[in-house]
Amino acid sequence: MPVSITLLYSALLALVLIALSMRIVLLRRKHRVGIGVGEVRLLERAVRAHGNFCEYVPFALVLLLLLDLAPAVSDIMIHVLGAALLLGRILHAIGLNQSAGTTFGRFVGTLLTWFVILVSALYGLWLAIGWL
Repeated sequence: MPVSITLLYSALLALVLIALSMRIVLLRRKHRVGIGVGEVRLLERAVRAHGNFCEYVPFALVLLLLLDLAPAVSDIMIHVLGAALLLGRILHAIGLNQSAGTTFGRFVGTLLTWFVILVSALYGLWLAIGWL
């Protein structure tokens, strides 16, 4: 069964990951920090934005892929979840790179990411129990 929708969002999220990684590299070079974050708050936030992305996205993509493989799940549902995850992660990264405090991007990005994981998990449970 094709999983081209999950592949699309995985590829787009991979590009976001590269952008987050490049931001860290550029800040490390600019501030001459080889490892860690030194005393550079901007670098600390960039590292956390990258780390947070790496903590949430793989699990969300596994759920998305499994739903994509389930014949009962519509392509529209996968697109909605994938787009919400992509938007959420971009907003979160922008918000966290702006401030360590609460920002619109960080707040909405977190909510969208949790929404995708929660809906995917609940829908997956419903499908799994229905198949028993």
